[in-house]
Amino acid sequence: MTSRTFRIVLDCPDRVGIVTRVCEAITSNGGWISEAAHHSDVDSNWFFSRFEIQADTLPFGLDKLEQILMPLQQELSMNLRLVDSDQPKRVMLMASKGSHCLSDLLDRWRSGDLRCDIVGVISNHEDMRGLVEWYGIPYHHVVIDKADKAAGFAKVEALVEAKEADCVVLARYMQILPQALCEKLRHQVINIHHSFLPSFMGAKPYHQASRRGVKLIGATCHYVTEQLDEGPIIDQDVVRVSHSDKVSDLVRLGKDVEKSVLARGLRAHLEDRVLVHGNKTVVFN
Repeated sequence: MTSRTFRIVLDCPDRVGIVTRVCEAITSNGGWISEAAHHSDVDSNWFFSRFEIQADTLPFGLDKLEQILMPLQQELSMNLRLVDSDQPKRVMLMASKGSHCLSDLLDRWRSGDLRCDIVGVISNHEDMRGLVEWYGIPYHHVVIDKADKAAGFAKVEALVEAKEADCVVLARYMQILPQALCEKLRHQVINIHHSFLPSFMGAKPYHQASRRGVKLIGATCHYVTEQLDEGPIIDQDVVRVSHSDKVSDLVRLGKDVEKSVLARGLRAHLEDRVLVHGNKTVVFN
């Protein structure tokens, strides 16, 4: 079991002394900083930082820590998030018929590699009910009718709200979320695209890659926005291929990359290591 920590995640206009001021607020109250990471974006003059504090070294809880940091937040025009690691995020998974990403996430969750509460799986097909229910996870079959997609997505939105999900993961969910839902869940919906975006957007990227004769294929984990496959990128990876590989080979090789990239991206999100700035991200290791 990992020890309980409080996370401070912040970004603000860059200036001298930000780290010192935040550290003083923590250490003057006995707080032990076990992890810290910082980044300055020179082009935008913007600063990003993430701290982890051993919770049992502070004589108070997260609410009091927030009060202590509030004057600094106002002075530095700081976007600030405080997170208690003992309150894992509630995750709703969504998938269609492809099982490789879904089964991988479920196994990582069961083994403790992904620390979260999986509150359910939504699918537009019945194919994976047995798999999901074997893990003891509720399975929700929500049909997305081509003639009336709005009705189906209204049910999806209602389920996400009812389960109080903090995060939605599209684990090869082969439907495009409506714009209104993307906006409502901004930076809360994570997708895996089986391409090294921005190359080969849209449908059948492995077929596109094969026709182009690429020597590398990859996968991209990103936040979903109303612009298809153009949201802020969290993680990417590639695998080398050759002229002798058929489309089926690309699909087989690509599945392994998709699984690892989605798991890394989700883990970074769960641990509050991702900060979005415009359409880019800062991801602290």
